[in-house]
Amino acid sequence: MPQLDTSTWFTTIMAMLLALYLITQLKLLNTNFYQSPPQKTPNKQIPNNHWQLKWTKIYLPHSQLQQ
Repeated sequence: MPQLDTSTWFTTIMAMLLALYLITQLKLLNTNFYQSPPQKTPNKQIPNNHWQLKWTKIYLPHSQLQQ
């Protein structure tokens, strides 16, 4: 039975990794990421919402009472 020739494996694996890296870079180059939201201007009025003005307590459900 002939011996398995592994002399080209290093070159093949390195070429594959280089190709995968380049493909990934090209995919990311064409990707549109979300832009950061524009900064709020101080001239805008804050809506009159009482939930934004105070903290509220969050209670555990009755089934999760700590003893």
